[in-house]
Amino acid sequence: MLAYVIQRLLQAAVVMLAISALVFIGVYAVGNPIDVMIAPDVTQEIRLATIRAYGFDQPLWKQYAIFLQRLASGDFGRSFVYNMPVLSLIGSRLPATLEITLAAVIGATLIGVPLGMVAGYAPHAKVSKVIMAVSVLGFSVPTFWIGLLLIFTFAVQLGVLPAGSRGETVLFMGIEWSFFTANGLKHMLLPSLNLALFKMALMIRLARAGTREVMLTDLVRFARAAGESEWTILRRHVLRLIAIPLVTVFGLEFGSTMAFAVVTETIFSWPGVGKLIIDSISSLDRPVMVAYLMLVSLLFITINFAVDIAYVALDPRLRARKTT
Repeated sequence: MLAYVIQRLLQAAVVMLAISALVFIGVYAVGNPIDVMIAPDVTQEIRLATIRAYGFDQPLWKQYAIFLQRLASGDFGRSFVYNMPVLSLIGSRLPATLEITLAAVIGATLIGVPLGMVAGYAPHAKVSKVIMAVSVLGFSVPTFWIGLLLIFTFAVQLGVLPAGSRGETVLFMGIEWSFFTANGLKHMLLPSLNLALFKMALMIRLARAGTREVMLTDLVRFARAAGESEWTILRRHVLRLIAIPLVTVFGLEFGSTMAFAVVTETIFSWPGVGKLIIDSISSLDRPVMVAYLMLVSLLFITINFAVDIAYVALDPRLRARKTT
């Protein structure tokens, strides 16, 4: 098991190195931030001094080597626009994105998996057809359109929920959080729901397909012959057997939701990391763009590593294979 963990860590390090090169070349090949940072009517001396101050006069390979040195020490540089360390800037926006991501993915899982199991257990029942119709809508309707519809319905027409912004926050462990206040929860509801609908539809489909497959196996027949109740069969056997693909999807969807909540954060004016990266792209704030892409890559690699470890914990056959 230890050898497997070390092997996966080495693979992750190689992948991160390759991603860093691709990200650096891709970002630094887009535009010239000097044109955004200084006024167009400045003297040539000021322009050249600014280029030298930020190291843009160095060859690209040398800039990449300096970037790797800083990256190894956890230094992503300073934002061109906000003039503050990039990690501090992203860290100040991260809790906002983390809140709606956790609420969306956990809510989608807690609702979608039971609904999918119901649809798989009784596929011809009317309730199952309604559940699958909801999942089709969740897949088909674009996220931005759902967001606008939610704002129009609950904020404009009914006036029961706010249309945007983060609302009141409370300082906890040095970080501002919204879900500790009633006003913050009201502001979180619509963006979290907007993010959760597609994830819930995906969980319903996966849970239904897995339940349908497991219900036809000999394991379920033997459990019924042993006198176990249907609830016990679903909870003890079916849910355990479909847990591995669900864990995979949960991990990947958590990472993708957190990394690409750009549309939702823009629609609801949610001050998270997604809105920050959109603003950084518009202003060619390279340090923020590079740091965001690197942190997103690290997030996905970490999630994949955690999912692999969860596989071993959930499936005894994999655990025995890794120890041999």
